Amino acid sequence: MPPHRAGGVAGGGDTSAFFAATLVLWAVSVGFEIGVRGRRELAPVAAGFAFFQAANAAVRASVSRDPIFVNTAVSLLHSFLTSISVIFVLVNQWHTKGLGNMFEHEELFGRSWIGAYSALCFSCGYFAYDQLDMLRYRLYSGWIPGILMHHLILLICFTLALYRNVTINYLILSLVCELHSIFLHVRKLRRMAGFRDFNRMVKLEWVLNWTTFVAARVICHILITYKLITDAHKFGKGIELPLALFGMAGMNLLNIVLGLDLFKAFARERNQQRHQD
Repeated sequence: MPPHRAGGVAGGGDTSAFFAATLVLWAVSVGFEIGVRGRRELAPVAAGFAFFQAANAAVRASVSRDPIFVNTAVSLLHSFLTSISVIFVLVNQWHTKGLGNMFEHEELFGRSWIGAYSALCFSCGYFAYDQLDMLRYRLYSGWIPGILMHHLILLICFTLALYRNVTINYLILSLVCELHSIFLHVRKLRRMAGFRDFNRMVKLEWVLNWTTFVAARVICHILITYKLITDAHKFGKGIELPLALFGMAGMNLLNIVLGLDLFKAFARERNQQRHQD
């Protein structure tokens, strides 16, 4: 996920009220599905929320009480765990059925690879936790905070997919970008800890940052979008295709903004080191 920006603006009460209300509605909906309709397969959503809330409390009690540091540390944990889960799901599927059939429309749309459903549920719980944490400590900025909109869109897309048990594998592929998020969060924590010299380790960090940004975020999301467009005629008349295309359009736009921010940050750090030398 993209890095967070702190500092709510004046008049942000209306903004926070809207996103808080949507989060409450989401929680009521998930609780109804699990508790009333007996959808026990959705339990990892609640487990994910509780796990990352507990991780937040642990970091706050033992490392730092700075809300941005705590939030970033928990986000790093999510990116790491999600990356491992996604890699496991993909490698297991590759060994089980081979690459030949993995990316067929029927496989991506109507089926769920081993572990994919639970992994998606767990990440869905994380995004709900993170939305709550950012609202609680106002870790956002702007009249229409991009990070809150990002999380709201993901919660809608993920939850509808989980309810209907469709496009699960598409969404697992979209989570490959968490590999890049690892290095985004590492960089932010490094700078917050005071390690800002442009040394060999930082250069390696930037190489990994750019490599995963291009491979795991830009290329991966473009390929998913291309697959959705080429297979558009295979979708039914439901909401799945428009919602998927809307979500990927948002992700691709976010990647452009993120790439520009990364380039500015890289240039700034390199120039600072040159001035020190």
